[in-house]
Amino acid sequence: MTQANAQQTNTCACCTEKHKQFNFWLGHWDVYDTTGKKVGENKIEVIEGGCGLRENWTSDTQTGTSTNYYNPIDSSWNQLWIDNVGTILKLKGYYITNRIVLTSDPIRGIKVPFYYNQIIWDKNKDGTVTQTWDVRDNTGKLIQRAFKGIYKLKPKTIKSEKGIKNNSTK
Repeated sequence: MTQANAQQTNTCACCTEKHKQFNFWLGHWDVYDTTGKKVGENKIEVIEGGCGLRENWTSDTQTGTSTNYYNPIDSSWNQLWIDNVGTILKLKGYYITNRIVLTSDPIRGIKVPFYYNQIIWDKNKDGTVTQTWDVRDNTGKLIQRAFKGIYKLKPKTIKSEKGIKNNSTK
């Protein structure tokens, strides 16, 4: 069977378990800092027939969007983030049991010769998700914690493999 024939018979090219590894992040979320203060909202949804996830972040001072996808060629997870304050992040990494770990390529710094961004999403037993964004030097030493947020699903949010919806009635 040729690759073209295989693609025609496969009605869901991205319906593999590996493509679903990051689905624990799906949902409409209220996001809190470690003191319990609400710092923003995030909506994560399935795009392109399960081939990716789209993030839509909103806070008092910032909006941002990321596209996330699993690359079967090298078994990696990838994210491209852009926001309204000029931040651009290109991250790549892997799934490790209930955790996604993504890092940027090294960036030339002013105070340190090189640094990189590392963002980790942890699926917690209570259904929340913890996101930790660290800036590290070329040896892996923590320079700065840029963000640590706890994601809590908004009330009446229903998650499924096809996406999310909020059952609130107005």
